Amino acid sequence: MARNTFEAWIPEEYDSKVIQRITQTSVVEARASRIPMSSDTRHAPRSAGMGVEVIDKGSAYGEDTSLNDDVILTAKKFGKVLRIAEEDINDALPDTLAVKMSDWGISYAKILDNASLAVTAAPGTGVPFTSLYYLLHTTDATIGYTADSNITVSGSAGPTYADFSNTIGLVESGDYYDPATMIAIAHPSFKKTLRGVLDTQQRPIFIEGLAGTPDTIFGVPISWSLGARTSATATSSPTGRPLMAFVSTDLMLLGIRSGPESVFIDGRDGTSALTDESLLKMRARRGWAYGHPAGASILVG
Repeated sequence: MARNTFEAWIPEEYDSKVIQRITQTSVVEARASRIPMSSDTRHAPRSAGMGVEVIDKGSAYGEDTSLNDDVILTAKKFGKVLRIAEEDINDALPDTLAVKMSDWGISYAKILDNASLAVTAAPGTGVPFTSLYYLLHTTDATIGYTADSNITVSGSAGPTYADFSNTIGLVESGDYYDPATMIAIAHPSFKKTLRGVLDTQQRPIFIEGLAGTPDTIFGVPISWSLGARTSATATSSPTGRPLMAFVSTDLMLLGIRSGPESVFIDGRDGTSALTDESLLKMRARRGWAYGHPAGASILVG
């Protein structure tokens, strides 16, 4: 751990317990395409596709008219500070730091997923990114997407077979469907419902994986996320309606500015000496964007 503010933040090693807990808990950290960021913002290209046509011998090639633009990744900081009394430092500092850093990693993983997938409001105070839910809830005339076109809301009795089938069908019928990169991201509360859903041939649509294989729905791997509940602002403890999203990992863009990293500020000198308390600060700076709304769909449970 770094002492004082004169030393640099210490990044977590890739195989550290903190990183392992984060990638076990956060689908976004584990599965999104990672985009290095050397500044607070980065433009990532977004393609509207490209046409193709049959050309007769001797005829001129037609020019493609697809509109191409980009999405902007803006790095936002996720962090927290822990005060540690000198008595605890003398008694069991290594254990205290390890436990608290692991706890922070779990909370960070949940708030990152929530901010990226399920926040219902536009970016602003407490809302770092345009979440996938908000993206699909907003009309974008430039690319021809109409608000809520790819959102299915289940009834009061809970999701049905038709709800699940129709939701995945919204992606399967689009130009951005790629079975090689498609996954489902869902809150674990969907498990109970899914166990009782059968298709028209009385076969389960949900298969629980064995021996390390992933759970699947309609043959699509499922990644479970505790952050996949709606909320008005980003939180590590969302309490809104659970979501299941069908997405492409290629279109999930996670900007990596720095971290997770930590710095230990010794309380034996400076103003902290007045209270005999040291500080452990932890942070990560991330950006997020989903490449194209037509390449995702959401079922609201």
